[in-house]
Amino acid sequence: MFLGQYQHALDDKGRLTIPAAFRDALAGGAFISQGFDRNLMVMTSSYFQQVYERINAMSITDPAARLLRRLILSSAYQVEVDKAGRILVPQNLRQFLGLNSEAMVIGQGEYFEIFTPAEWSQQMQMLQDAEANAQRFQALDLGA
Repeated sequence: MFLGQYQHALDDKGRLTIPAAFRDALAGGAFISQGFDRNLMVMTSSYFQQVYERINAMSITDPAARLLRRLILSSAYQVEVDKAGRILVPQNLRQFLGLNSEAMVIGQGEYFEIFTPAEWSQQMQMLQDAEANAQRFQALDLGA
């Protein structure tokens, strides 16, 4: 499970150091794709397969399904963790994000996200608004 937040460096070749706690879960391979919030998503191969199957089951006649398919699949790349614990972030995904030398790696349970530090700071500002959170999350029924 991917949990927590980490700041890690990106080298000149676009390789991002993955938190040590995440590396074992990526041993079977992973996929990186554009995310929904000006971020990237990194999924294990098995989780990406589940996402793919759900997308593939959607009707290609549905315009929203086609957009989702394009968003996820056209930007997806298979990645592997090298011996130094890094993955190569494809250049077009680095450009999309404006990712240069530093990145925030954010655990999301089944996957993790990559943000620029500035973009993550904006996300944190939203998340630290207790009144807005109470309204935002009220309908999600997190009670047991």
